[in-house]
Amino acid sequence: MRKMLAAVSRVLSGASQKPASRVLVASRNFANDATFEIKKCDLHRLEEGPPVTTVLTREDGLKYYRMMQTVRRMELKADQLYKQKIIRAFCHLCDGQEACCVGLEAGINPTDHLITAYRAHGFTFTRGLSVREILAELTGRKGGCAKGKGGSMHMYAKNFYGGNGIMEAQVPLGAGIALACKYNGKDEGQIFEAYDMAALWKLPCIFICENNRYGMGTSFERAAASTDYYKRGDFIPGLRVDGMDILCVREATRFAAAYCRSGKGPILMELQTYRYHGHSMSDPGVSYRTREEIQEVRSKSDPIMLLKDRMVNSNLASVEELKEIDVEVKKEIEDAAQFATADPEPPLEELGYHIYSIRGANQWIKFKSVS
Repeated sequence: MRKMLAAVSRVLSGASQKPASRVLVASRNFANDATFEIKKCDLHRLEEGPPVTTVLTREDGLKYYRMMQTVRRMELKADQLYKQKIIRAFCHLCDGQEACCVGLEAGINPTDHLITAYRAHGFTFTRGLSVREILAELTGRKGGCAKGKGGSMHMYAKNFYGGNGIMEAQVPLGAGIALACKYNGKDEGQIFEAYDMAALWKLPCIFICENNRYGMGTSFERAAASTDYYKRGDFIPGLRVDGMDILCVREATRFAAAYCRSGKGPILMELQTYRYHGHSMSDPGVSYRTREEIQEVRSKSDPIMLLKDRMVNSNLASVEELKEIDVEVKKEIEDAAQFATADPEPPLEELGYHIYSIRGANQWIKFKSVS
């Protein structure tokens, strides 16, 4: 089946205004869906894995494109605000890894739980928070998703538990959330970490390694004798997935979620991806890798480019239509950035609010400035 998309009518104007009767109307038939071959996943302790073909609908393709483009432009805006010293402290960007967060969300349910490490902006957006709330959190403003107190590494949403600044802090937290799901008899998967207890208790966890090829400034090939991270769970089955292809990530996540929901226990996914920025904004990202390497990935494996080419070549969308989405996304980001710089900071008297227990802080104390 095919559907007709009528383009927006535009009045042609020249040096002198012409009558409004001169209107150009364009129309085009787009396919409702298309079938694509995707890269086969490497398997560990699994007899079969995700499918090697998948169907992409026009509706889903446009949604994925908009989401990935939003994450990309949001991160580039964060880069700009950081360099302007409007965003302070730590800031870890995920541009280049958009297929991971968008593809994972496409493969699970909104009621599933997700927890991640410090590179959390993309996941925060795909879990349902607005760009405005995310950028306002980065600038430390009252309208941020954590009231301006969490910053880059501590953002939260419904069924999303951060953003954790301590390396691997999400491991026991993720296992605990999965244990709670099993204890309460909920039929849902749990995104991210914890191996031993998860295997022993058959917890519904999907452990995910976003392998962006560098641990801070060290290549993963120089840091590990075995780079088969999808096998690191030992007795836990694993998948190695093309993390630059949103359709590969989506199908692998669906497969892993179904595996967990069936009561078989945890599974491990390694997403092979790439970050364009350095480890954090304090890292230029070119002292341990070349600019040519980064450009080669951009030109051959960029996740947004791959989806765009598929959709255009399969008549799921036109270049002009995708450009219109780009314009809309750019405006959304600019509006959010204006809010994030104009919104007031949280008042001093709220400094101790939302704190359960920490040495030297009490939510009942009234703080005042000594400057």
